[in-house]
Amino acid sequence: MTDQDTHRVIPLMDLRPSGLAVPAEAFDAATRIQADGLIADRRGRTLRDLRISVTDRCNFRCNYCMPKEIFDKDYAYLKHSDLLSFEEITRLARVFVAHGVEKIRLTGGEPLLRKNLEQLIEQLAGLRTLAGKPLDITLTTNGSLLARKAQSLKDAGLQRVTVSLDGLDDAVFRSMNDVDFPVADVLEGIEAARTVGLGPIKINMVVKRATNAQEILPMARRFKGSGMVLRFIEYMDVGATNGWRMNEVMPSAQVVQLIQSELPLVQLSASSPGETAQRWGYTNASGAHDTEAGEIGVISSVTQAFCSSCNRARLSTEGQLYLCLFAEKGYDLRSLVRGQASDADLQSAVAHIWQGRTDNYSEQRSSLPADQSAPVKRVEMSYIGG
Repeated sequence: MTDQDTHRVIPLMDLRPSGLAVPAEAFDAATRIQADGLIADRRGRTLRDLRISVTDRCNFRCNYCMPKEIFDKDYAYLKHSDLLSFEEITRLARVFVAHGVEKIRLTGGEPLLRKNLEQLIEQLAGLRTLAGKPLDITLTTNGSLLARKAQSLKDAGLQRVTVSLDGLDDAVFRSMNDVDFPVADVLEGIEAARTVGLGPIKINMVVKRATNAQEILPMARRFKGSGMVLRFIEYMDVGATNGWRMNEVMPSAQVVQLIQSELPLVQLSASSPGETAQRWGYTNASGAHDTEAGEIGVISSVTQAFCSSCNRARLSTEGQLYLCLFAEKGYDLRSLVRGQASDADLQSAVAHIWQGRTDNYSEQRSSLPADQSAPVKRVEMSYIGG
């Protein structure tokens, strides 16, 4: 048994906890809230971004998300009847748009495993923001099916994709996805997405210090000047099965310092409110941002919490509303959708839930000892998306 094995404890727990009840006052005539696009939580954070998980299945077994020893051939995935239908998802999306949501990201699991996903994208593409503009509809994928699906996704109305890619070295990549999937096939998918116009494409690399930190500079070299935005994500303690340890986290500041040792960077301002990534642009000879060379991003949810500006909600595969990526439980919206709830009922329910939000897990984590995470049974990332 290795030293790492002795420290890895995977608790036996329900990875899909039952949902919390929606506050009863949401349905009382005296306390009902109508949608006006202005709701804010207890910290003044508005609701602008909705992440929707469309499946709890994935064809990769990345150890920071769906470790093979838990998600094995005997793992009980959700039944199809448990999943929200495309019509149910679209109905809920319309409710969130009424509260000010402008961006929808489809996630999983691996969302491209959901059969006929293009039909959902077509339905979502028909929605309009409160300002009458099309929604920003994007999708996060591991890229394994992207080469064959890129054109149909674009035709359905998808605007952009984010592709998870944890390294260019084939041996490293196969080891991290733990199903021996070749990096060349993901690169082919990225090129297909670029060809059909699913952009600007973002590339997400989760950095584990002892596993793929040596891939940082090759990735930066590869995507500099490509028109794509490479983002480095600190390894997070999402869920309860990935054996997270702080000493495996490579702080974003070190990532930036490493890249700057070869490719000079200048910090850029945020492109939108609530943006999770800190932006750094490649510089020209005079030290200014070279827009042709592009930029990178670093997402520092472990070392630099951005809870104070978080404007995202997450809808799970079976219709539970989560207010934080690190939440323990969600609120059961599926029972309302499949019951007698009107759209006004759903709008009031979402408003009451959001207005009661206080989540700030990353800030809480920063006050703990260096090798400890908060003692909470967090929901798995594969269940609500990243």
